[in-house]
Amino acid sequence: MTRPETTALFQRRLDGLAVPCDPRTARRLATYHELLEEWNARVNLTADAALDAALDRHYMDSLAPLALPELMPAGAKVIDVGSGAGFPGLPLAIARPDLDVLLLDSLAKRVRFLDAVIAALALPNVRTLHARAEDAARDPAYRERFDVAAARAVAAAPVLMELLLPFARVGGKAVCYKGPAAAEELRAGSRAASLLGGGALRALPVTVPEQPEWRHCVLVCQKRRQTARQYPRRAGEPARAPLGAE
Repeated sequence: MTRPETTALFQRRLDGLAVPCDPRTARRLATYHELLEEWNARVNLTADAALDAALDRHYMDSLAPLALPELMPAGAKVIDVGSGAGFPGLPLAIARPDLDVLLLDSLAKRVRFLDAVIAALALPNVRTLHARAEDAARDPAYRERFDVAAARAVAAAPVLMELLLPFARVGGKAVCYKGPAAAEELRAGSRAASLLGGGALRALPVTVPEQPEWRHCVLVCQKRRQTARQYPRRAGEPARAPLGAE
């Protein structure tokens, strides 16, 4: 059973975050975290599984961009690319049941964990996909099917553009969670995006209330036209030879 003190701690953080959330969010996040701690003891899912480390670094950081209302429109179809232990996709799906969220990861052990959380919380708006991003983005079932393609702490912006934009529909967007070095990636990321059907990247600051010194942001790229058929390149190639190099 979820510990009441854990639920109360999540609720205090959510109150400070001041973003619209489902009333069940704190309890569900607490249960999610207890499952994460349990699984992480035997399967390496994240280096920051302790609650005091994960509370702001993972959960609140995942939810903070919801303060930007244009980022996740009502009823949006969202894909979380390289979801890992579920961040940011699972917290977003928990807080916003209107979102239709797909969690994509290339490691089976992570997908098994995500499936266990989804089942334990009875989340009807989340599903998983075990695949490499480069392979899934060539599948007609997923290519250009999403309003938002998001990733957190996965790669540099030029690499992320090639992994994300093929999933976004024309008119949708790629959203990259980033730290203070994001400004250094804007030019190269924008050059890569232009080859993939996207516009220039914008850096939008986000605030985690209990961590005012953190200079976090999201890089947002609007999808303007269809991505050329040759992208993404085969698995591993985007990271080895990023697009947009000068």
